[in-house]
Amino acid sequence: MLSTEALKALHPHVHLQLYHQKEIIFQEGDTLPAELHILLSGTLQIKKSTATGKETVLRLLRMGDFFALPALFDESFCTVIVLATEDCQVLTVSKTTLLNAIQHTPELAMQFLVMLNQRLQQQHNTVHGLVSERAVVRLARLIHYSALHQGTELTVKGEQLQIQLPYYQIARSIGVTYEECSRLMKKLTDTVKYNRGGKITIFDWEALAAIASGDTDLV
Repeated sequence: MLSTEALKALHPHVHLQLYHQKEIIFQEGDTLPAELHILLSGTLQIKKSTATGKETVLRLLRMGDFFALPALFDESFCTVIVLATEDCQVLTVSKTTLLNAIQHTPELAMQFLVMLNQRLQQQHNTVHGLVSERAVVRLARLIHYSALHQGTELTVKGEQLQIQLPYYQIARSIGVTYEECSRLMKKLTDTVKYNRGGKITIFDWEALAAIASGDTDLV
C-alpha cells in the first residue's frame, strides 16, 4: 500500500475514475493503458479464469493498493479480471508523469520496490500452497494474511477481520469447493469463528499462525 505522503505527491497529476459495484474494470485480454492505477476507496477483486471457466480469486485490493502494473513495463494486455466488489474510486497517473514524480520524490521508487517484492512473495506462497500444502493450511494462511494486512477490530468475542471473506470467495482463493470450505472452517472452530456474510473472528492468534505454517497436528 502506498503511503499517504506518496499519494499526496501524485495527487496533482492524477485522474479520478468512479466504478460501481460488480463493474468490471479490466477483462482478460484487454489492452492496458500505460498508466498506474491506484485504488482510492472501496475494494477490488483480482480473479483469474481457467480454460474450463472456473475463476480463482488471486487477491483483494483496498485503499492505496495499485494494479495493472505490467502496463508500465510495456506489457499491454491484461491477464486477469479486475472487478469492483463495491463502489470504488480509482486514481490513474500516466507513466511519464509517474517517472517525473519519482525524480522529484525518490522515495516513491523504494515504496514501489517494496510493494512489488511483497506481491511476488504473496504469489509465490499462493502457488506453492496450491501445489504442496493441505487445504486447511491454505485456509488458515488466507485468514492470517488478511488479518495482518487488512486489519482487525477488537470485539467482545475476539479480533474480527475488517474485511469480509464469504465462503465462495475463500473457496476460489484456496482452490476448493464451497462445501469443502465449510468443512475446513469447522476444523478451525477453536481458533476462528465464521459468521454469516463472511465475518471472521480470531480467538487464538498463536494457534492460527501454527496452522498457517503447517506446524500442528491439525493438518
